[in-house]
Amino acid sequence: MTWAFDRVGGQAEIGIFGVDKQQIVAFARSTNDTVLSHVEGVLAPPVFAVVPTLDVIGRARRAVFDGFAFHGEHDLILHRAIEPDTTVLTEARVIGVQRRSIGTVVVTHAIMKDQRENLIAEHFQYSLAKGAFADQDCGRMAPAHGGVGAKHQFATTLIYPLDPDQTLRFAEASGDRSPYTFDAVAAKALGLPGPIVHGICTMAFVSRALVDLCCGGDSRRLRRLAMRFSGLLLIEPGQTISVRLGPAASTLQAKNYVFEAVDRAGTRIVSNGWAEVAA
Repeated sequence: MTWAFDRVGGQAEIGIFGVDKQQIVAFARSTNDTVLSHVEGVLAPPVFAVVPTLDVIGRARRAVFDGFAFHGEHDLILHRAIEPDTTVLTEARVIGVQRRSIGTVVVTHAIMKDQRENLIAEHFQYSLAKGAFADQDCGRMAPAHGGVGAKHQFATTLIYPLDPDQTLRFAEASGDRSPYTFDAVAAKALGLPGPIVHGICTMAFVSRALVDLCCGGDSRRLRRLAMRFSGLLLIEPGQTISVRLGPAASTLQAKNYVFEAVDRAGTRIVSNGWAEVAA
């Protein structure tokens, strides 16, 4: 495992991704989505915006740190919905490295545009290299959002059951085929108790709650989705994701919400949740 601090804030990795209707439909089905425009492939679910960036964000992170890292936090800022027949252009670079008590966080910033240079979305992804300690901190962290340190007053809870093959279906639909999400041997080789749900899949289920309850079913109104993956969500019989959310201070432009998510045992798997919905 090596650290290339000279790549922090440097030249971006570039990715080009063509979106088609079948990809959108497969992603929606893999997260048990119920929004008609999503399942018919007319409009991509909000978290589909992660799919075109998977490879390029991974390349950018590995250019700085080539060891294994978990998806620790994600802040997705949405500017426009993705439609079929869109060519997505992504630029991604690591902007910061920060040591923590259990390892080192690598922060990657990605910008997505369509073929006409219209801004689609921005990502700030924190990757946690557990047990790997960099020699120094460098660069900068992602901009703060209102979910960090917010007073959590959750008014509503939505519970979503997970299917036994949820992670396998999601791996195929998203392109994130990390073996530890569906193979018990691979999971245990990393010290995990068993296969775990992808962070992106967890994000997608959380976004369903926000679209259903806060966006009136119109996913285009969701403008920001940020969270910390604070616990392992095991894929096991009877597993569920319970999303707890409540209103936060809003503006004329957006209604804001805080949220968290827990598994069927009540263990917190998502914290510092923050969402912004167009008013």
